[in-house]
Amino acid sequence: MAVLDLRRLRLRPGEVRHERVEVGPDPFLLGGQRYEAHPEVVPVDVEITQASGATVFDLRLHAHLTGPCMRCLGYAEVEVDARARELHDPAAPPADELRSDYVVDDELRVGDWARDAIALAVPDQILCREDCAGLCAVCGKDLNVEPHEHADRELDPRWAALESLRDQL
Repeated sequence: MAVLDLRRLRLRPGEVRHERVEVGPDPFLLGGQRYEAHPEVVPVDVEITQASGATVFDLRLHAHLTGPCMRCLGYAEVEVDARARELHDPAAPPADELRSDYVVDDELRVGDWARDAIALAVPDQILCREDCAGLCAVCGKDLNVEPHEHADRELDPRWAALESLRDQL
């Protein structure tokens, strides 16, 4: 787990420090599929600003994720640019919004924060290409490789009532 010891920084009010931390994020499970960062180590830039009584943390990173396409299950990759900001006031009560969950015992847990930032920046669907046709719902073939339709298939008799309504509209 990548952490940054805040005690060693010894920031005074108004000071700003820039740190780069190498993070190896754990693989993500999205929609039951596994996505991994490549390369396995992601550089994370953290800017630490000491305000009066509180500390402001800014995080920036760029990650390259690979895994299966959510439509056709082929190889897919996505570039993720993540930015995040946290405020930490050690005088605030433990469950308060002014107290960051990523600061524990004067250590900033950069690895946990980076993983959460990546998860929030990932698109809703990771696709091999924008116009991915997916898999055929009837036979399971990849429609990108072999586009086809199943016009000769028999409709389920339970849909017959709806079929007659479609003809009336």
